[in-house]
Formats: sequence, C-alpha cells, structure tokens
Amino acid sequence: MRFRELLWRPLRPASTPDPATASKEVRRLELKSRRFMDNPALGPYPSLFRGHGIEFSEVREYQPGDPFQAIDWKVTARMRRPYVKRFVEERELAVLLIVDVSASNEFGTRGTLKRDLVAEVASVLAMAAMRAGDPVGMLLFSDRIESYARPARGRNRNLRLLHQLLMVQPEGKGTDVDLALVTAARMLTVRSLVFVISDFVGAAHLARPLLALSGRHDVVVLAVDDPAETTIPESGWVEVVDPETGRRAVVDLGDDAVRERLTGRSEARDRKLEVLCARCHVDLMRLRTNVPYESRLAGFFAARGRRRLR
Repeated sequence: MRFRELLWRPLRPASTPDPATASKEVRRLELKSRRFMDNPALGPYPSLFRGHGIEFSEVREYQPGDPFQAIDWKVTARMRRPYVKRFVEERELAVLLIVDVSASNEFGTRGTLKRDLVAEVASVLAMAAMRAGDPVGMLLFSDRIESYARPARGRNRNLRLLHQLLMVQPEGKGTDVDLALVTAARMLTVRSLVFVISDFVGAAHLARPLLALSGRHDVVVLAVDDPAETTIPESGWVEVVDPETGRRAVVDLGDDAVRERLTGRSEARDRKLEVLCARCHVDLMRLRTNVPYESRLAGFFAARGRRRLR
C-alpha cells in the first residue's frame, strides 16, 4: 500500500450537517469572509486579485504619479526616457472554484479538518469575487464530478454554492484532479480565474490537463495539507487507514528508517507538484490546517499583483 494514500484516523468521524446547521455555518463563513475583506490592511478587492481582470493595452511615456511598478524597463532603455505599461479592465472575469470533496479531506490533527479549511478559503474567494461583481461558479469533485454550477452573479447564488459545498455527500471517495481540470476546460466559455483547492492525495497525470487549462485561463493551485502528513510523528506502532479505499495497515513509526522513508515520499510528492506548477506557469500556494491562512492569502495575491505589473 502506498503511503501517499495513507493518513492517520480522522480527527472526528466524517459527517454531513443537517440543513439548519449548514445554514448557520454558511452565515458564519459569510461573516468571517466579510471581516477578512473589510480589513483595512488588505486594501480593496483588486489588491487581492490584481493582475486578473486586466489586459495589456499599450506603452506610453511616464507621467508624474504613475506607479513605478508599471515602468517598462526594456522600452525605457531603448527610448532613453521612462515608459510605462498601460492596462485596461477586461469586460468580464469569471471565477471558478474547483473544490476537492474526496474522503482524504476528512482528516485533521490540529483541531481543524482539511474539509473545514477548504470551505473557509472557498468562502473568502467567492465573497471577494462577488464584491467585485464577478460571476462565480463551483465544480465539486472526488473521483468523479459531483456537481457543477456555471459562473453567475448574486449574493444568494454564492450562499447557495457554499451551502451545497457543506451539504455535499460525495458519491465517490477517491481523487481525480485531472478529470476535474478537463471538465473545467470544457465547460468554461470565457477567460476565467480558476482556483483548484485540493490536498492532491493520490493525484497523478496532471501535466497535460493543467497545461491545457492554464493555456486559456489564469489558474491558481491551493494545496491543503495537515502537518502530520509531512512531519511523521514518532509514535510507535499505529494503525493507518486509506480514507479513499478503506484499506488498513499497521506501521512502526518508532523506526527512524520508516519515518524517513515516509517523509521522503511526502516531500517528493510536494516537489513534484511545485515543479509541475512552475512548468505550467501556475501559481501555487500551500495552506496548512495549523497555520492561519488570512494574512498569507492576502500577501500571496498582493505579490501576484505586483509581479504582473512589472
């Protein structure tokens, strides 16, 4: 059995909230998203997604007050006078959230399941897009496509998407990220900002579909994990279970060689994803269940915006 598909027992048994509980959770997520987006330190919505929703228009001579980040240094060197790149807003930017709801997300060792972190991050992204007036869609997947909602506008529509995410009872337990990417590429009809939120446990054969999707759309990968998946605890003999197949095994985590081998496999999987994203010109951000995501998420997208203005 491959360890990349083995996890400790879930923090709590997998369960689906009843509709009333899910509605309360949706309201909580909405309020948390609003507080996050209203934080003065973050600035307006464009500071999170700057570089999305704009396209290059022309190069013009520098004028007092222009941001220095917009200077086109190649043209400036050639013309011997400062020139800046000018961008214009695209008419529409669709946002699609591709969310992994496979069984491996029912896991957490620091008080938070990966599933809970995924829901919060998806909520923040959906509310941010709604504030900018961008249509939002959602694709839920396991080892099959669980549901797809095309991008559309409206607060009530976004709240229904979040409610659907919390209430979903996946028919599949495995993870098929490449199927989700292929489906998204086929369903999207306008240039979109696509967020792929997954733990990528068991994911394989992503190169071709990820490259095809990023060739037409702006893709951001948000990889969710738990510290126990990458830092193997020295805890003696333990029973581990593959949440996607139900298979079990007993592993001696008191053996240094065993822990080193398992850690090495986990690190190799992470490096493979990093290399793949770099090759496909896709931004990658890692989110952990034991680390607050708010400031890291804001800083990540602010850095993207600064880089795209160069």
